[in-house]
Amino acid sequence: MIKSLLAKLGLSDVQPGGFGGEWIGSGVALPVVSPIDGSPLATVRQVTEAEYGRIVDRAHQAFLQWRRVPAPKRGDLVRRIGNRFREMKDDLGLLVTVEMGKIADEGRGEVQEMIDICDFATGLSRQLHGLTMHSERPDHRMYEQWHPLGVVGVISAFNFPVAVWSWNAAVACVCGDSVLWKPASKTPLTAIACIKIAEEVCRRNDVDPAILSLVVGPGSTVGERMLADARLPLISATGSTRMGRRVAEAVGRRCGRTILELGGNNAIIVSPGANLDLAVRAILFGAVGTAGQRCTSTRRLIVHESIRREVIGRLRRAYESVRIGDPRRAETLMGPLVTLDAVKDMQAAIARLKEEGGEVVYGGEPLTGAEYPGGHYVRPCIAAMRDQTPIVREETFAPILYVMGYGRTSTATAVDDLPEAIERHNAVPQGLSSAIFTENVREMELFLSQRGSDCGIANVNIGTSGAEIGGAFGGEKETGGGREAGSDAWKLYMRRQTNTINWSPDLPLAQGIRFGE
Repeated sequence: MIKSLLAKLGLSDVQPGGFGGEWIGSGVALPVVSPIDGSPLATVRQVTEAEYGRIVDRAHQAFLQWRRVPAPKRGDLVRRIGNRFREMKDDLGLLVTVEMGKIADEGRGEVQEMIDICDFATGLSRQLHGLTMHSERPDHRMYEQWHPLGVVGVISAFNFPVAVWSWNAAVACVCGDSVLWKPASKTPLTAIACIKIAEEVCRRNDVDPAILSLVVGPGSTVGERMLADARLPLISATGSTRMGRRVAEAVGRRCGRTILELGGNNAIIVSPGANLDLAVRAILFGAVGTAGQRCTSTRRLIVHESIRREVIGRLRRAYESVRIGDPRRAETLMGPLVTLDAVKDMQAAIARLKEEGGEVVYGGEPLTGAEYPGGHYVRPCIAAMRDQTPIVREETFAPILYVMGYGRTSTATAVDDLPEAIERHNAVPQGLSSAIFTENVREMELFLSQRGSDCGIANVNIGTSGAEIGGAFGGEKETGGGREAGSDAWKLYMRRQTNTINWSPDLPLAQGIRFGE
């Protein structure tokens, strides 16, 4: 089954990991295995540093031609690439599942994100507009315009092996940029498959396929070269906060731009007036979906004391119904963690939460046996915490949900108790996604106000996961401050230029300055 899937997507058992108009890769062999059962999928030949240099040169040459193409024409190419993704959705989605471990619905859903952002970018290609401003000088006209930026470097993480690249690539392409992609070493095959599809569409439409290039290689060599490379004016990086600090430091040293999408330690507040049926469903998906390996996964639950026991009881029953196993099966709701190290990290976090006064209410143990081959499976964990201890303030990339209370046992003062919940909610270094479940308008508006959530995403009566591509995606504080996908995030991929035209016979200066008269 795996061989036929790879063949459908144009992949071979030994696959070059570099593309810049042609496929190359003569570096160290990278074996790719499935977290489902540890079985080998293929081998990728990583690029050498010399090959990296050749690929960037080609990407830059492609940019010099691509920037001359009218933006709506660029949008038409992106539309065609999106249509090809649509035709290959089931196969690409299955490859995401096999390589990363997401359940089948989530694998297909991630490919749908690529399709959606291509549709969005196609429309955007006719809306890359600037502003006109009134000049203080007579017979002068001021306006701003946006120009293509250059070769955009994209460093993506394993947990969204194709979607995050597409958020950047589709928008950057219609902005007139070329894109160089370094995917995670755990999930290079989905990246190669996407670039092969884009290459096919580009060649069919007489476009240099090097506008969408690829480098599979170690972060210590290829990754560091990208960060230091002045030919890449923008680096968009998704990963840990530690990685983001390194990216910001290295790119900032050469005065380059960064879009950083880093850690998330996302919380949901549940007030006494919440629709608990709705809240529990959202919490379950947020905490258990993708086995807790989303940057938007729900990791903290802050519940009013008057309903805390009831919510924990409901969650426990919901967790008991979660079917864990092979993510290719339709009935599975939670697949494996990506590596054995991820399982060990989860167990270490559970040991720490106990040391810090927490109690495991449900789950947390590794799952073994014939039903769980490969050793990457765990039972999702609910932990009751007395306070927001150090382990709660960290992001463990695993399905651990920390439950804390706020307020008093009486519901009479629940609205007045909410600032306490918001203070606890904001008292972590990360600031990506957040949510509140309430039917009280005052609580909704307070949570969304300047005194409320300090996250880049704040929701009411929906969970922390599942952001749509139409809004700008990203967070604050140690989440990095970057924004990708919708709204006006496109401006980050272009250079702004302010223009003044003097159509008078005189040369008046701004601010009324007289010089040499």
